[in-house]
Amino acid sequence: MKRREALTALAGGAIVWGAAGSIHAADAAGDAGPIGGRLKQGVTRGVFPPSFSLEDCCRAAAALGARGFDFIDNPTDWPLLKRYGLTPSMFRLDYGGGLSTGGRSPPGPPGWGAVALPASRGQFLQAVHQGIDTAAAHGLPNLFVGAGSRDSVSSEEGAANAVQFFNAVKSHAEDKGVTLCMELLNSKGIDSGKNYLFDHIDWGVGVLSTVNSPRVRILYDIFHAQLMEGNIVQNLRDHIQWIGHIHLGGVPGRHQLDDSQELNYHFIAKSIADLGFTGFVTHEWHPAPGADALQVLRQSMQVMAV
Repeated sequence: MKRREALTALAGGAIVWGAAGSIHAADAAGDAGPIGGRLKQGVTRGVFPPSFSLEDCCRAAAALGARGFDFIDNPTDWPLLKRYGLTPSMFRLDYGGGLSTGGRSPPGPPGWGAVALPASRGQFLQAVHQGIDTAAAHGLPNLFVGAGSRDSVSSEEGAANAVQFFNAVKSHAEDKGVTLCMELLNSKGIDSGKNYLFDHIDWGVGVLSTVNSPRVRILYDIFHAQLMEGNIVQNLRDHIQWIGHIHLGGVPGRHQLDDSQELNYHFIAKSIADLGFTGFVTHEWHPAPGADALQVLRQSMQVMAV
């Protein structure tokens, strides 16, 4: 389906998906229209067709029932998201000035942007303080931070550095009502850098339980967690109190949530909802080659609708 035809269907407030993967406007009936459920689903730029403008993405996300949009990091874009009822749900300091590229390497000197490395206790700590103020001023709930690489520090040294970093900023985050979210990534170099420190849930829980702040939480990326240790639902059950935000992606390939990947995301979604999780559950994947992006986004959101 062409971009204009897709957007015309979305603007009509109801979407019907045909057997061949096309969409067309129709009266609201059956599974057409916004997708509900107990979870607050969010999106990222990569789930949409590359030809879509940011407003196209917002219009489609709202029509499908999404409530958040991660990694739209330019404050000038936030009014547009809010106009469509979308929360800028994860603010990342690494890339300001436009749409997030999805990159993981922050600008600046080595270690800048990584809470577990000594270099971050200077310039990046100051930037996080400023980011907290910016997020609070615009009503953004979450600020992204990364842990860093174990190339220059051991796991134990990195954990101690992260505790020191968070202890230096947590009171400010608590006062402003902004949650710092440290992401779990794989350390194999698959859609991430190699030797990442926070590649198992226990490392992050150890840091957070020492810091013990309601405004320092884990961004639990299920794609990365599956690559490193699996046991997704049990880890969610054991550690949900430390998790503030969740990212979704099919394994292998980081594609849509369907029967081409190994995880039972509908069961995962029910488990998350049954735990009373109130944060955002965000689709961070890219459609498989040849897939209709809007069709597989709707289908993936339906998988998570419980």
